[in-house]
Amino acid sequence: MFDDADDIDTETVEEWEASAEFGLLFTTGNTETESLKAKFDVSRDYKKWRHKGVLDYYTSEQEDQNTGETFETADNLFLSVQSNYKFSADSKSSLFVFGSYEEDEYSGYEYQSTLAVGYGARYRYSDDIYADYEVGPGYAWSKPIIDGVPQESEGSAILRLAGSAHWKISENAKFNALLSSEIGEDNTKSRAEASVSSNLNSSLALKVSLSATHNSDVANETIEKLDTETAVTIVYSF
Repeated sequence: MFDDADDIDTETVEEWEASAEFGLLFTTGNTETESLKAKFDVSRDYKKWRHKGVLDYYTSEQEDQNTGETFETADNLFLSVQSNYKFSADSKSSLFVFGSYEEDEYSGYEYQSTLAVGYGARYRYSDDIYADYEVGPGYAWSKPIIDGVPQESEGSAILRLAGSAHWKISENAKFNALLSSEIGEDNTKSRAEASVSSNLNSSLALKVSLSATHNSDVANETIEKLDTETAVTIVYSF
C-alpha cells in the first residue's frame, strides 16, 4: 500500500526493519548501456501504528555508436511515506496518511507529488496470504514540461485507491504485488509492481520485479504514457 511491493508481516514488530536493494546492468557491443537500480525500505508495525518509507532510484545511460558520446535515457527518483493508525492493536481497520514525491523529467513532468488521507483495511485469507485495501481523498501537485520548458506548478484534488497482496510461498520465497491509482480531474496516475524474491541466506535475497507507471495525460504525443521497469536485484535486510 506504500507504492512498494514489499511489506512486513502482520505480527507485531517492535523494532524498525530495513532493507537495501541494489542492481547493475551493463551491455556492450552494438549497444553500450549502463543502468543502476537502488532502493531502500524502512518499516515498523507496533501496537496501533504501522509505518513505512520507501526511497527508489533508477538511472540509465547509453553511448551513441556514431559519436561516442554518452547520453541519459532514464532518471527517476521516487519517495513515499505512510502511517496507518489502527482502531485497536488487532483491528483490521485503520486510518492512513500517505505522501509521495517523484522526479522523472522523461515522463513529461519535472515532479509529481501527492498527499492523501483515508480508510484502510487488512484482511488475512490464510496463514500465508494477506491483502491491504485503501481509499481516500487527497491533493496532487505537478510541474509539467512542454517542449522541454518547465511550466507553472499546478494542483488538483484526487481520489486515491490502492491495494496490495502478499504471499509467503515458502520459508525462503515470497510474492508481493501492488496497484495504486490517484484519480484527478486532469490526470490519473497509476502505479503497479509485482515481485518474487528468494532468500540466499538469512540476510540476502535475490529479487525479480516488474513495475509500471502510467499517466493518463502527458505533454505531447512523443511521450509515452506508460513506463515499465524490469529488474533483478540483490536485497540486504537488516
